[in-house]
Amino acid sequence: MSSATAPSAIQGTPEQGRALWLSTIAFTVCFAVWTIFAIIGVQIKRDLGLSETQFGLLVGTPILTGSLIRLILGIWADQYGGRMVFTFTMLSAAVMTALLTLAYDYPTFLLAALGVGIAGGSFSVGVAYVAKWFPKEKQGTALGIFGAGNVGAAVTKFAAPVIMVAYGWKTVALIWAAALLVMAIIFFLMTKDDPDLARRRASGAKPEPLSAMMEPLKNIQVWRFALYYFFVFGAFVALALWLPRYLIGVYGLDIVTAGMVGAAYSIPASIFRAYGGHLSDKFGARRIMYWTFLVSVVCTFILSYPPTEYVVQGIRGPVSFSMSMSLVGFMVVTFVLGFFMSLGKAAVFKHIPVYYPDRVGAVGGIVGLVGGLGGFVLPIAFGALNDLTGVWQSCFWLLFLIVTVSLLWMHVAIRQMERQAAEQGVAVRTLPELPEMQPIHGTAQQGALAATGPIQDWRPEDKDFWEGGGRAIARRNLWISVPCLLLSFAVWMVWSVVVAKLPSVGFAFTNEQLFWLASLPGLSGATLRIAYSFMPAIFGGRLWTTLATWSLLIPALGMGFAVQDPATPYWIFLILALLCGFGGGNFASSMANISFFFPKREKGNALALNAGLGNLGVSVVQFVVPLAITAGVFGWLGGAPQTATVAGVTTTLWLQNAGFVFVPFIIASAFAAWFGMNDIATMKASFADQAVIFRRTHNWIMCWLYTGTFGSFIGFSAAFPLLSRILYPEVNALQLAFLGPLVGALSRAAAGKACDRIGGGRITFWVFIAMSLGVLGVLYAIGMKGQPTSFPLFFASFLFLFAATGVGNASTFQMIPAIMRKEVARLEPGMTAAERVKQSDKEAAAIIGFTSAIAAYGAFFIPKSFGTSIAMTGGAETALFSFLGFYLSCVLATWWFYTRRGGLLHDIEHGGRASAAITPAQ
Repeated sequence: MSSATAPSAIQGTPEQGRALWLSTIAFTVCFAVWTIFAIIGVQIKRDLGLSETQFGLLVGTPILTGSLIRLILGIWADQYGGRMVFTFTMLSAAVMTALLTLAYDYPTFLLAALGVGIAGGSFSVGVAYVAKWFPKEKQGTALGIFGAGNVGAAVTKFAAPVIMVAYGWKTVALIWAAALLVMAIIFFLMTKDDPDLARRRASGAKPEPLSAMMEPLKNIQVWRFALYYFFVFGAFVALALWLPRYLIGVYGLDIVTAGMVGAAYSIPASIFRAYGGHLSDKFGARRIMYWTFLVSVVCTFILSYPPTEYVVQGIRGPVSFSMSMSLVGFMVVTFVLGFFMSLGKAAVFKHIPVYYPDRVGAVGGIVGLVGGLGGFVLPIAFGALNDLTGVWQSCFWLLFLIVTVSLLWMHVAIRQMERQAAEQGVAVRTLPELPEMQPIHGTAQQGALAATGPIQDWRPEDKDFWEGGGRAIARRNLWISVPCLLLSFAVWMVWSVVVAKLPSVGFAFTNEQLFWLASLPGLSGATLRIAYSFMPAIFGGRLWTTLATWSLLIPALGMGFAVQDPATPYWIFLILALLCGFGGGNFASSMANISFFFPKREKGNALALNAGLGNLGVSVVQFVVPLAITAGVFGWLGGAPQTATVAGVTTTLWLQNAGFVFVPFIIASAFAAWFGMNDIATMKASFADQAVIFRRTHNWIMCWLYTGTFGSFIGFSAAFPLLSRILYPEVNALQLAFLGPLVGALSRAAAGKACDRIGGGRITFWVFIAMSLGVLGVLYAIGMKGQPTSFPLFFASFLFLFAATGVGNASTFQMIPAIMRKEVARLEPGMTAAERVKQSDKEAAAIIGFTSAIAAYGAFFIPKSFGTSIAMTGGAETALFSFLGFYLSCVLATWWFYTRRGGLLHDIEHGGRASAAITPAQ
């Protein structure tokens, strides 16, 4: 199956869905029980006065049972069916968990903990059961979803502390036992036997004997391969058990808070496993393993550094300083560690169905056994290290050593395999991802675990291709692109709100200086768009979208720190305003990227959705920021508040939140772009290939028209808050400012389908007439200034302008692909039909990006025009009359070049013969 038609989600029969999701829920409950001692063990330690080593043994004992039992349970699942074995496992664990309440001293607690560990054996049962419901190409994702049941550890950390504090640890054990019992009954009643077992029963075949099931375990590579799982899973379980105790000892947290913070590690280390299988398919299992080990080396090194006091003998005497990690820093690093551990767990198990399709239970059992043993051995080692060294961070010393050795061992083995292959003349592409798989690697496994890379075969105009999987891929890329673009607009336009608040918190800037700050993001954003428009074709849309999204952190964090001190120099603000242009530049690359994914018949709507919903970032920033700056949502981490005085009224503001509030969303969107988007091989082109657009006349005409629509939208968005404050100081227009960009963004998103149906040229013509009327309305309202209806008319006219610009943004972009289909056919008659489609799409994407770059200068010129007009004449009328003249020129240009009889788009938009040249069949 090509990468273009690969399913984007697990789809199948209702029986498959029930088997997967009920198995996942059941495993979640089992995992919650399996890690119950992470919480109740803290209270038991206090009650019995246990040492650190004894505590480590107590919390690790269930892990020992669950690990050792996995092998036999996995084999039984292959022999007798996962449904029966899973139900039996849950019932047994429920009984043993309830009996835990009868323990009274350390030996009886250890004995009871052995019984509770039965719940951990459910993993190998579920793996064998789920894998048999799905074909090979879906097993990686299915097993990844099932493995996300590890989130049960977080469930225990969230819920158990609250229950234990209120009712005692025995109540926790009874509730968890009851949950297992109920889940066992639901699972048995609502699932069916797996297809393999059903076929065996229908044919009367007997299950394979135990000796046959154990046969793969004779292969040394199974055991070597299992060592990877010792870290990615075993260390995860060990930390899930150990972190509450660590947090109480290091940071002095109570048990409830420690459980909540510990879940910050457990949740990403669990739920992202579901995505790890998909990433292993997309980027290669070995690459995911490399990333897992590399990032884990960095994280464990950071975490292993204990709080230290330094005294340096300086020139003027001793200089002392200290280094320690705050609780917030600890949470961030453990979150990252857990995230990459989850990816590594999925990458390891991706191999098993490929190399052992008929022995998933047995091989999965032994791999899970070794990994689970890590969850038993490591907590004991952690406790022993605490007793021996007296340093809390010693647990991370051990993890750093394990992952470093694993990384070096894997890398050296891979390099040795590749060198031997080169000496023997063997092609690298025929080798397995990991050297330990060589003895059982054959033609059936070649390429099964390698990275798929960019999509090589992309034919959106082919209806069968589009319906068979192309649409799902295109839409996934679109819906990931939208929040990235929305955040880009939010960061780009954040100064439009902040500048209006700077004077009130003590910044002594003039109106001219404030207009400069509102204008500069537009100048830098527009300039960056010129370069950004060519970047997706050079670097790939996925990589560039990811980098462009990460870049938003620079101005967001910079602004958050700068606005906290009124003594911050003006030149710092100028630099930050220019850096906000990173957000403005992203539009060009985003639109150029998305245009490649959709067929001509849906391109207008797709671009309208991407741009329109992305444009909502302007409205979001003007709605969210005024609310965010009124509360200390980040606590002490966000810095001290400022005192603001407006019209003699004093209030408290956290102006830094204007930048900080977007930081977590930027991080999440950047991760989503990197792990969820695709590159298209045919999109690749050098700058020289794309530079042909500078010779296309219609490129420059569309730059003029799009400046009229988008340039006005973004320019008015940047200028309106400050313009309203100057013209109508008695009105708190900042509360209403978000409505204009909101109307413009929504009208753009809604207009896409109408533009595809009616024609972009015809709609653009009427848009510019409407915009001319809107400007006349604003002029009339300013002329009525002082009357009660002046501001309502002023505001309504601007809303009308915003709505018109939104529709025009969609219609002008719909025109570009249609124009280039006709132009390329005329200018390149020697090309085949397929070559013309490819070339016109490539040029249209570049023109879309370039026109957006030129139009973005409106974000600079419109605020600057208002500022200059007010400075020179005392009013905004001069600027508005110049805008009116520009819109009238756009009306004439649209009519002459495109919509009049004989214009380039007239026949297409009126259903003439020329429309055949760009039918969707192409």
